Amino acid sequence: MIEMNPFRDDSTRPWPTRRDVLRAGSLSILGTSLTRSPKTLRESRSWNARDNSCIMIVLTGGPSHIDTWDPKPNAPEDIRGPFQTIATKVPGISISHAFPRLSTWMDRVSLVRSIHHRSIAVHETGLQLIQTGRLHSDGTEHPHIGCVVSRFKRKNEQVPAHVLLPGPIGEIGGISSRGQSAGYLGRAYAAFQPLANVASEEVPIHESMGIDQLKRFSIERRVAGYPLREAFDLSREKNEKIDRFGATRFGRNCLIARRLVERGVRFVTINMHTDIFDQPSWDIHGSSPFSSFDTMRDEICPIFDTAYAALLEDLTERGLLQKTVVAAFGEFGRTPRINRSGGRDHHPGCWTGLFAGGPIAGGRVIGESDSIGHSPKDRPVEPAEVVATILHAVGIPLDSELQGPGDKPIAVVDRGVEPIFELF
Repeated sequence: MIEMNPFRDDSTRPWPTRRDVLRAGSLSILGTSLTRSPKTLRESRSWNARDNSCIMIVLTGGPSHIDTWDPKPNAPEDIRGPFQTIATKVPGISISHAFPRLSTWMDRVSLVRSIHHRSIAVHETGLQLIQTGRLHSDGTEHPHIGCVVSRFKRKNEQVPAHVLLPGPIGEIGGISSRGQSAGYLGRAYAAFQPLANVASEEVPIHESMGIDQLKRFSIERRVAGYPLREAFDLSREKNEKIDRFGATRFGRNCLIARRLVERGVRFVTINMHTDIFDQPSWDIHGSSPFSSFDTMRDEICPIFDTAYAALLEDLTERGLLQKTVVAAFGEFGRTPRINRSGGRDHHPGCWTGLFAGGPIAGGRVIGESDSIGHSPKDRPVEPAEVVATILHAVGIPLDSELQGPGDKPIAVVDRGVEPIFELF
């Protein structure tokens, strides 16, 4: 396994571990001091997670944290980039001006600004880590978090526990796993993929369509005989509701995700992009076949902002947000300094993710990056902690075991990995 991050020098920043912080008793949750052990907290926080669901949005390509949810307005121009900063509903929390709708929902959303990993800066590595908590190595492919939820939470054989929208991640430059399979759990726990292999019927991510056109695209061949087929039939939704999500593929999938969890699906994974070449995506290297700042500003950010805010609003209106975790993460961040092509390159040294819903408390910022967004300044968060947080929030004990290769028991997360308790 390669352990490499050219952007970090751990020897100059002796970051405290999560256990160091917990031992110090310095953690504050909901304004109260925490002096209990992680085990005690975990047990006390499993109160109502039994029926919680999760919608996990994978921001394929890796959004630039500096140009989205961790702006650096005081940094030099070649670092702060072309985006302006706006205030949000929560005093003291600012984000990029490209997310005006999200800014009004910040009291329901918490930002984790110190996610990082030390492995090679390629898409597949980051996708494996953020969706499984581990790197795949020596022929062992670990299961996607939604497949783990399927293993422990599936009760109704007529309803899949995990649905993957719109289909699997395709061409991203490498040949290794994208972290979205059931791995050693086997096909019985694989995600249901209603739109796989029907890409020609999908709404292009960069193309807006009329409401009538979008409704005609909403019923797919592969779900024609499935008990949940009505969840994919947007002809049942009012035009105003569809318009609120945006007439895009991503907007449609966010609306379908709400309809799925409403019908008993425990985990929905949405790939905002299934490809990063020759089409708009978060992979803003600045030159073809990748995207630019202009594409990010004019297409990608508005599409996400519209659909993500609409999803939170719709879940709230239907009384579902309190039992539905909504998480959005890329596989890494982008380099602080703008490259020669006018974009940013891969940077696993630091990035930002979003949490909302379920038992997650909103209006918070967990962790902090340094002045240029290069590395965590405090409270560094590993991808495995993101996975542990979601498992904890949906009520799966972190000491649960899976049956690995050769019937070897494997814990759902590595020993010592804890949830991001500040979020609860």
